[in-house]
Amino acid sequence: MTSVLKTENLCVGYRKKEVVCGINHEIFKGKFVCILGPNGSGKTTILKTLAKIIDPLNGKIYINGILLERLSSKEIAKNLSVVLTKMPSPGLLSGFEFVALGRYPYTDILGRLTEEDKKKIKETLKLVNAEELSGRYFGELSDGEKQKLIIARAIVQEPKIIILDEPTIHLDPKNKIEVLSILHRVSKKKSITVLVSLHDIDMALRISDFIILVKDGRIIDFGPPEKVINQERIAQLYDLKDVQFNSKLYTFELLKNNRRKDIFLIAGAGTGTHLYRALLRHGIGIVTGIIHENDIDFHVATSMKLEVISERAFQKIDENTLKKAFSFIDHAKAVIDSGFPVGTFNRGNIKLIHYAIKKEKPVYTFRKKEEIYDLYKDCSKNVIYLNDVYSFLERW
Repeated sequence: MTSVLKTENLCVGYRKKEVVCGINHEIFKGKFVCILGPNGSGKTTILKTLAKIIDPLNGKIYINGILLERLSSKEIAKNLSVVLTKMPSPGLLSGFEFVALGRYPYTDILGRLTEEDKKKIKETLKLVNAEELSGRYFGELSDGEKQKLIIARAIVQEPKIIILDEPTIHLDPKNKIEVLSILHRVSKKKSITVLVSLHDIDMALRISDFIILVKDGRIIDFGPPEKVINQERIAQLYDLKDVQFNSKLYTFELLKNNRRKDIFLIAGAGTGTHLYRALLRHGIGIVTGIIHENDIDFHVATSMKLEVISERAFQKIDENTLKKAFSFIDHAKAVIDSGFPVGTFNRGNIKLIHYAIKKEKPVYTFRKKEEIYDLYKDCSKNVIYLNDVYSFLERW
């Protein structure tokens, strides 16, 4: 595998103040690499040093096996393009003219574009879905449109490496996804190495080949996302206390469950997830079950540190598990049936409904009446029907 960027004992900072030291890593051709870390951890300082915007305090940087300090400005521009957080203000340049600035390492002394240069600019505009921006003034565009052109300018430079510092910080969710998708596509299609700092952890995990974790003046880990990211590591990286990261679902969950167990929520197949969040947000304590351990509701509920009555994956609910659930229903103020799909393995949950009604507990359900009658039989008349979680909260 070809190394395009390598550091040896690199120490970065400003003047004599060290920010991050002991950086010894290789980054390979065509890989998408993301730097994660809290604000002030040194992500931007690392990127600016690798881009030769600021000088290293110590150590060495190699681009394609050549010391960065030995490369001329033009040679650096042919190997490396940089996109920083601050939006440029290029005056009255059109989209095409702005992207054309990326061809400067290849133009003559007067900066004249050849037909080949123009062809590459048009191809790049198409690659980043920005053809319609070609004739519009840069200053009149939205942040998302500007970012497409900024990335196009970096790509048309034909670098081996593109370095980007928080390229999605100004963007709405749609444009964030589009910009990162473009970068990922370019990385793979053109074998360009992309090194980017992000705060969007879920997106970083979905598109990165490698992740670098930075905190407290050092690189605390480097490797494939599946190797370096887990709940404990993210909590350590960002000093999380009342929030937990779910490394299976790539989501953050608030830890708000109180000591009361007001509701026994029967869920499964993702039907409980939005209910957990809504009820906890309103301070309502929850016990949930009986959920199989391969179910999405199980992973979300455990991330929230809820009390979960669970069953092994692909196993029928057994009597001991039912008895455990019955004991929680005994102490609950009400039971909610989330409308979970009923199958062979989780059919025992219907017994929980019958038990709750027998114990004269209020039972709320999100099912349609005809489904209730088929499942609950004679017990259906004692069930309270809900259209959405807010209709429950109004009653509660």
